[in-house]
Amino acid sequence: MAGGAADCSFWQRNLGMQCKVFELKNKRRITVRAASKLLANTMYSYKGMGLSMGSMIAGWDPAGPAIYYVDSDGQRTKGTIFSVGSGSLYAYGVLDQGYKWDMSVDEAVELGHRAIYHAQFRDAVSGGTCSVYHITKDGWVKVRGSDHLDMHYKLYPPGTGHPTIANEVI
Repeated sequence: MAGGAADCSFWQRNLGMQCKVFELKNKRRITVRAASKLLANTMYSYKGMGLSMGSMIAGWDPAGPAIYYVDSDGQRTKGTIFSVGSGSLYAYGVLDQGYKWDMSVDEAVELGHRAIYHAQFRDAVSGGTCSVYHITKDGWVKVRGSDHLDMHYKLYPPGTGHPTIANEVI
């Protein structure tokens, strides 16, 4: 999620509650498509009221894997790859360069990790931690959780220099 911390936190909990109510009424889990539609409808009803939120709704349901983008205006878009928030343009640069449709899980995790790192490095308000999850038909697993500073020193060990650091002053 991206946007105002209070908006993100509140609407994430609200969507969780709506999904649980659906599950109790219908005796089955809600689909990713339906959950994203619930959030989009809720957001649309508050359109123009100053909310700030963008979210990826991802999961695996009987139709297979799915990911949707939903924002605070009620926009809902289905896709295969998304980046959300003020650092998303930097992340898209990494994703566009490295994404292939036939990636292994390890390659995808590494690409997602690098994309989030570069978004955080270039954008001061993109957070300080990176969590990467792998979603399958059996559920989700947190594959990696890293602090931004730890990620920086892993990708650019001391002495190797970051590409943005000048080696000499002219």
